[in-house]
Amino acid sequence: MTNIVFLGSPVFAVPSLQALAKTFNVTGVVTQPDRPAGRGKKLKPSPVKAAALELDIPVITPLNLRKEPDAIAQIKAWQPDILVVVAFGQILSEDVLYLAPHNTINIHFSLLPRHRGAAPIAGAILAGDAEVGVTIMEVVYKLDAGAIITQRSMPLLPHHTTNNLTQVMSDLGAALLVDTIPDYIAGKITPTPQDDAKMTYIGKISKADGKIDWNETAALIDRKIRAYDPWPGTFTEWNGQPLKIKQAKPIALDIPVGHVQAHEKHPCVGTAQGALMLLSVQPPGKKAMAAADFLRGNPNFLQSTLS
Repeated sequence: MTNIVFLGSPVFAVPSLQALAKTFNVTGVVTQPDRPAGRGKKLKPSPVKAAALELDIPVITPLNLRKEPDAIAQIKAWQPDILVVVAFGQILSEDVLYLAPHNTINIHFSLLPRHRGAAPIAGAILAGDAEVGVTIMEVVYKLDAGAIITQRSMPLLPHHTTNNLTQVMSDLGAALLVDTIPDYIAGKITPTPQDDAKMTYIGKISKADGKIDWNETAALIDRKIRAYDPWPGTFTEWNGQPLKIKQAKPIALDIPVGHVQAHEKHPCVGTAQGALMLLSVQPPGKKAMAAADFLRGNPNFLQSTLS
């Protein structure tokens, strides 16, 4: 049976670990160290560590794998045929990348070479792509630039957000891993080099990215609302306070930029092209609510100008 060492950390890497453990011999897991969490700041294991312990798989948690020879020695001792990386969170040195006979492969949550970088699912939504997907690629010492082994795609639909797509893509990637590894190790797949001319890049998203600019089009603002769910979220300024916009939809309505008018009992805001009908909002210190309910409780929201 194929021996695999798995390197990953966040919750969306867990389906891949679980799927691999059902089909192959996962001899060890490498993940990020426990971190303080919650009000009590108690140490909490990464989701991958918690899953590995439930599966009774040995785990190591190096602070910096590149600088810890003992951790690298442990990976060698697990005798992997291949290393599998899913959002490990650390840059791997070449002596780790090429440690196993079949080197290291990785799941990237985009259809490479589109959306290399830290936020590929958000990048696809922001770009208005017609489809999204996952890529299993060979890992090289350059960001998301390795040869493509296999890909699997699905339509990007208007209700998709980074939040709900992440779970879907995690499951899609896990299934593709299980299907791909046997043929890859057997030499039945010839990886395809990426076309760098078609490359796009999406870097880390910041909290400031969530501030809505009503001078943009309604379609783009809607994509940002979906791309930035759950983090950093999107917001506008009203009465000197941030008002979070949780859900909205573009409509063909002519309203001055930033102005609020009612349409079908919902508040609608003018943009550079079309208007945005607000469906769900979250006032400061309160839970998210239907925008129509917010409007009933705040009738002065109408005719205001948002910034």
